[in-house]
Amino acid sequence: MVLHQAHLLPSLARTSPLSSFFSKIPLPFLYRRIRTRHFCPLLCSHTSSLDFSLHRRRSVEKTGSFGTLVSPREAPPSPASDAPLSTKARRKAWRESPEGVLRHKLDMCSKNGDVAEALRLYDEARSNGVPLSQHHYNVLLYLCSSGESNGGDEDGLNLGLKRGFEIFHQMVIDKVEPNEATFTSAARLAVAEEDPEKAFELVKQMKSFGIPPRLRSYAPALFGFCKKGEADRAYEVDNHMVESGVAAEEPELSALLKISAEAKKGDKIYEMLHRLRASVRQVSESTAGIVEDWFGSEEAGRVGKECWNVKKVREGVVSGGGGWHGQGWLGTGSWRVVRTQMDENGVCQSCSEKLVCIDIDPKETENFATSLANLASKKEVRADFVRFQEWLRRHGPFDTVVDGANVGLVKQQFFNFFQLKSVVNQLREMSPSKRLPLVILHQSRVNGGPAQNPKNKQLIETWKKAGALYATPGGSNDDWYWLYAAVSSNCLLVTNDEMRDHLFQLLGTSFFPRWKEKHQVRLSVSTKGPSLHMPPPYSIVIQESEDGRWHVPTVTGDDLEAPRQWAANTGHQGSSLTGACNVNQQIVT
Repeated sequence: MVLHQAHLLPSLARTSPLSSFFSKIPLPFLYRRIRTRHFCPLLCSHTSSLDFSLHRRRSVEKTGSFGTLVSPREAPPSPASDAPLSTKARRKAWRESPEGVLRHKLDMCSKNGDVAEALRLYDEARSNGVPLSQHHYNVLLYLCSSGESNGGDEDGLNLGLKRGFEIFHQMVIDKVEPNEATFTSAARLAVAEEDPEKAFELVKQMKSFGIPPRLRSYAPALFGFCKKGEADRAYEVDNHMVESGVAAEEPELSALLKISAEAKKGDKIYEMLHRLRASVRQVSESTAGIVEDWFGSEEAGRVGKECWNVKKVREGVVSGGGGWHGQGWLGTGSWRVVRTQMDENGVCQSCSEKLVCIDIDPKETENFATSLANLASKKEVRADFVRFQEWLRRHGPFDTVVDGANVGLVKQQFFNFFQLKSVVNQLREMSPSKRLPLVILHQSRVNGGPAQNPKNKQLIETWKKAGALYATPGGSNDDWYWLYAAVSSNCLLVTNDEMRDHLFQLLGTSFFPRWKEKHQVRLSVSTKGPSLHMPPPYSIVIQESEDGRWHVPTVTGDDLEAPRQWAANTGHQGSSLTGACNVNQQIVT
């Protein structure tokens, strides 16, 4: 049976911008494994055809979740060959093979950003008949598309962009199965050619062939359309991301915010601000600048309602949990845009608006504690973590949990038990029950080093007898223990750890930053000793008030003494700010 690609990929065979790209040279079909154990084409030219039965008999090399056609030169040795080698010997033989040596050298090129050398290695391998794998091609495509070049050589950059699609074509010819990284690099190449349409088509092809796109897969098309000022096409990419379950982060939302402002689309600006509120909470300086530019524009003064339903706005605030109503822009006229700060009670020093503390549903906390325990049990020795959970049930809940290692090392070259003791005593005095907090320390710190000092030994024994110290076992990561203890007890957590590393990224939920904001106590140390900085009594998140004011917090560093800057759009300068319509449509002020 002969299948023509026009029947298989109608979207590419008609008007797609990729049609000209894939028809530049006749390309054989590339296959992926499907449940029927047959193969279907992935990328193809308009002139090629295929006897499906011939290719069905090809052998398949299993590489992860994809099937790659094995060319004759890569065929495995027959059973009649020499006796099987050990695993170690096979690995050594592969590393020393032409393919293994090439992989190592290309990886070094990737590490050093050396496009020219990678292309030289590629040409040398092609001329010597060295077969290239998916990894080889992906490293080459990454280098060609990343805009990197050793020493900043512009010629090397241009050469990489010029040859990128040539290498992509060759990958198809060699019947090497692409993956998400392959398509993402190809999309970046397309945008380098100022063709975001082609980049978007590549993402669509990923989805249609069962390769889940990631955020980085969409970024070239999205940023490409934004750069060209094509707002509607950027929104289309954004919608495709939402349909694919891919969540935009601040760079993407910031780009959509900017292009929406340039296109004078007030409704889209409103949408992006609320998406930033929900997912990002605190914005970078660059995003804050875009927000300020929008509120300072003439268009921002025209898009609001002169009258609104007070009852509906208040209902929106209640249903949203506080801090926003989602009913659209309120008021018209020029905005007053300022940089401001909040006092310790969350009152804006510019407009005297008091920010709210947004509640967390107790059920959310319970669900998060369960998911955290499940994840920790997979990452830690399960028996060790289960033993800790049982210990907590006997001795908890606690008013406060202390990340002992972090507290004992703040502004210290060596672990300081005296500093840890001072913090513990402060927390006990603050506790309504005058109970000691729970201190989590690794076993090595409980048994060795400064812990051998007689005074420290006595302190440790006191905490142990009071059920206020838990020593995490050897080989464990105590981060899982103090975080779970604080979440399950729904109590304060004392640590200066910003909780941004890979471990906390595994949590993958918008709940965690909200929980951390309400429960993390930070520590500063001066000549007077350690000082505790309690969580603020208001939520540090973009807030929209009932009368239309906006307060947008910016991200701060780790300096606890530096006040946070807020981009405050404290209302319209015109009298219409206080104009509102109640349910009887009577103007009230």
